[in-house]
Amino acid sequence: MERGAASRGKFARAVAGAEGIEIKATVPDHQVRQALKLFRMTPRNDEERQIYFFDTPRLGLLRAGIIARARRVVGGDHDCTVKLRPVDPTKVAPKWRKYRDFKIEADASEKGLVKSASFSMPVAKGLIKRVAAGKAPIAKIFSGEQEEFLAAMAGRAIDFSTLAVLGPLMAQRWQFTDPACPWPITAELWRRGDGKRLMELSIKAPVAQTAVAVGGFMALLAEVGVERDRKEQSKTRWALDYYVAKLARPRGRRASVRKE
Repeated sequence: MERGAASRGKFARAVAGAEGIEIKATVPDHQVRQALKLFRMTPRNDEERQIYFFDTPRLGLLRAGIIARARRVVGGDHDCTVKLRPVDPTKVAPKWRKYRDFKIEADASEKGLVKSASFSMPVAKGLIKRVAAGKAPIAKIFSGEQEEFLAAMAGRAIDFSTLAVLGPLMAQRWQFTDPACPWPITAELWRRGDGKRLMELSIKAPVAQTAVAVGGFMALLAEVGVERDRKEQSKTRWALDYYVAKLARPRGRRASVRKE
């Protein structure tokens, strides 16, 4: 009883100020086929996406805890997101919470729990494609409000002219339910240009359910035989490392140093 109360208290402190919790587990490439079959995920019931990241050739933004990305959804709306982690919710000004696609979440994985703030805005169709082709500047994708948020929270203004386009990463996304899980499950399968894959399974739950949601979700994956990637590598870092290396090959070291 005391251990359970202590555990709940630990989780409560860790998620304080967050509006919800997202619990993630990565699935290694050799387990992807089994997961697809188990949860009946096919190209017929997925949502296809192309994901682009924007960072310096030395991943200066990622090292500062900043993620800047844009998503092209096949047959759907396009958007862009700036994400900052870790973040202290008490230092987030109330004005940002008024935006529909601004959220503060606690991201939980095998490695622990960290709070993040993300701010998404719609992007006009065709713009991401033009930016990727070098026909429009990266700064055109992101709004003035997103830039202001980063400047206020990260203490720095982003010089978008120093960033490179990293991608596209091909992605498939599914949302489904399972009788053994009280929370809807989201699956994302990312495929890099070299053909390597990484799948992430996740659920979102109210902060009050943090302890039971973390335990229940991980138990479900173990019960159905889905092997988790013990490295729990971030799919963002997994993607960026590849595209930065690819970027450096044709442009050479000198260009990379100059851009940082």
